[in-house]
Amino acid sequence: MTAQTQAAVPPAIAGFLLAPTPPAWVEWALDNLPALLLDHANCEKKAASTAVSLLFRYPEWPPLVRRMARLAREELRHFEQVQRLLADAGIQYERVPATRYAEGLRRAMRHGEPNRLVDLLIAGALIEARSCERFALLLPSLDGPVKTLYEALVTSESRHFRQYLALAEARAGYSVSARVAELAAVEAELATAPDDRFGFHSGPPAAQALGSAINS
Repeated sequence: MTAQTQAAVPPAIAGFLLAPTPPAWVEWALDNLPALLLDHANCEKKAASTAVSLLFRYPEWPPLVRRMARLAREELRHFEQVQRLLADAGIQYERVPATRYAEGLRRAMRHGEPNRLVDLLIAGALIEARSCERFALLLPSLDGPVKTLYEALVTSESRHFRQYLALAEARAGYSVSARVAELAAVEAELATAPDDRFGFHSGPPAAQALGSAINS
């Protein structure tokens, strides 16, 4: 497959991310749709796990507990929806290794509270924003049930982005724009620098990775 006309990325998402996803990543994803769906399923499962982890680690903050409980349920529903797509396409669900993306963001986080939680929430906003952007970029070249799901996910990921960012502001008690800019720079590098292995949040393919997939 090849990318067609570019879908409209929500303006708030485009303005939040410091760099757009390179077109080469979109082409790579469309050429490796089974790998895309497998990694996407695992991303939804990790997103639910992250929400549950935050709920357990910070039980003293009711707004976070309420939001993460709802988010965990929603992310698990998305996981089930992607699993259904895999089953309908005859693709065996399997665990796939993590790309450098999440680990790169984790390494940039501060230690000690409340800074650690603020950074975790900002990272959540960045991940949801990048996911939203990539769903939107893929839409013009998709059809059928995958397109239907990804259209819905553009809306939900945009909402999750706003929720994570609002929680970060509330926890910090001051504007987090400076810290957002610092972490956004790290995220932009991870999402746009050439990558050896494909993933939903990977960079575009390095020369030696062209045509590869995560399950090759």
